[in-house]
Amino acid sequence: MQDIMESMDIAFPHLGIYLRNVPKSFSVFGFSIALYGVIIAVGVLAGVLLAARVAKLEKLDPDVIWDFAIYAIIFSIIGGRIYYVIFSWDRYKDHLLDVFNTRKGGMAIYGAVIAAFLTLWIYCCKKKQSFLQMADICVPGLVLGQVIGRWGNFTNREVFGEYTDSLLAMRLPTEMVRASDISEKIAAHMQQGTNYIQVHPTFLYEGLWNLALLIILLLYRKHKKFEGEQWLLYLGGYGLGRAWIEGIRTDTLFIPHTTIAVSQMLAVALVILSATADILIRRKLRKNSTHADKEKKTDTE
Repeated sequence: MQDIMESMDIAFPHLGIYLRNVPKSFSVFGFSIALYGVIIAVGVLAGVLLAARVAKLEKLDPDVIWDFAIYAIIFSIIGGRIYYVIFSWDRYKDHLLDVFNTRKGGMAIYGAVIAAFLTLWIYCCKKKQSFLQMADICVPGLVLGQVIGRWGNFTNREVFGEYTDSLLAMRLPTEMVRASDISEKIAAHMQQGTNYIQVHPTFLYEGLWNLALLIILLLYRKHKKFEGEQWLLYLGGYGLGRAWIEGIRTDTLFIPHTTIAVSQMLAVALVILSATADILIRRKLRKNSTHADKEKKTDTE
């Protein structure tokens, strides 16, 4: 077992995985390009391609998805940044220009998702499209983008959890992570003479959870009972995973002047709301079906 890690190394010691010299960025013609940005871009492209494919299967012109994607990308970036800044205001209130400096990090996936769905609703109103149909078509692509995008957090050495000695424990050099992300519990378990922390790879947990959710969405697509059910399944499914994962992260955003994790609270609320909506809609459909069957039987008599 390696006690001293090089500054660019990442290790999963209990799995016997030691990755050497994992860069955060690379240079092209003298310009530094962050791997995080490249991975996010790949995730976005893959997500749009998948959504366009699902649209074709649903007999909808894939060009509609590409047209919407332009607006979604722009406003999702803005939404993700606004969400992060609002719930990290103490970091920016005395340095307002840093609000616009995204190169220092600071994007929140829930902010991006909220902005994306608001953009979709406005787009559908303008283009006379069904919001629920479009939402069902888009969510598999959204989840795929999240699966890929989380690996940007891996190269950035961020979105990790508290100390753990579990099978999936991840080791990161302390000089490569933000000091604010090192909790007291993590610091307390740092061995004397070492320069690394050992933590939960929560980016990986969420990526695997979202991969399972993506598989469920794709398998269930032909069996959905009503328009919008895939959307509800995403809101509840992602919320369920995010609720417990958020509880062990060290970079959690809190509601100002409280110890309430805003994304965890939102995740739980979405689980409850989506499950309730699904149950109520299914009951209404069964009731309408039963009523229709009775009327049909009466007519035949």
